[in-house]
Amino acid sequence: MPKPRFAYLLLKEHPYGREMLQQILSEGFVPEVIIEEDSAIGDDEREKFLKRIEGNTIAPSIVEQAADNGIPLVTVPIHKSPEVMPHLKSMELDLIVFGGTRIIRGEILDYPKDGVINSHPGLLPECRGSASPAWSVYYDIPIGSSTHFCDNGVDTGELLLRRELSVKRGMTYEDLCYETVVLAGVLMKEALMAWEAGRWDEMRRPQGESEHPTFRNAPDEVLKEVYQKLRDQTYAHYAD
Repeated sequence: MPKPRFAYLLLKEHPYGREMLQQILSEGFVPEVIIEEDSAIGDDEREKFLKRIEGNTIAPSIVEQAADNGIPLVTVPIHKSPEVMPHLKSMELDLIVFGGTRIIRGEILDYPKDGVINSHPGLLPECRGSASPAWSVYYDIPIGSSTHFCDNGVDTGELLLRRELSVKRGMTYEDLCYETVVLAGVLMKEALMAWEAGRWDEMRRPQGESEHPTFRNAPDEVLKEVYQKLRDQTYAHYAD
């Protein structure tokens, strides 16, 4: 099969989206358009992620990657259908790929022929929502990333791929956040390779239920416990 025609959506210069774009471009998956959201929420989310992965290497900017690969870059104030759909209507898209966005619903999800996919820096269904590495350490959930279809829920769509991270003693919270971001990009690249090979029908499967709620951003008291568990090496799922 030819490579998929897809649009790539992310919050403006989100480090998660920068890493994912770098990963998929490395295998020749070039979006028809990049649509970034420039908003106060996007600024907050970008700064949160930069703090979480502090001390690790960040992929080149979206502006640089778009220019280097001749990809049109569009900026909208919010990723909602009235703002996004005018930029997609003339395109026959197989997919839309999310590279770090707010929760998106509505017409955008229904537009591409083969669906909308997202990579989540946590294992699904066990760890839906925000700050997955923090909650994983806090509740002793294995750490990893997952690629899934997007529906109207929060990280509830059918799975394509999920993979655990090998957590070694001495890794910091920032290391775990960074490694899940990189793994999420790798899984998106592999998901697009599987689409190209015509394997999605055999791969997609329901997530099942989680014993945990959908998580929100981890408060300071949770992060304090996370840092302590990693210092004491009492997290339950070390690989060594």
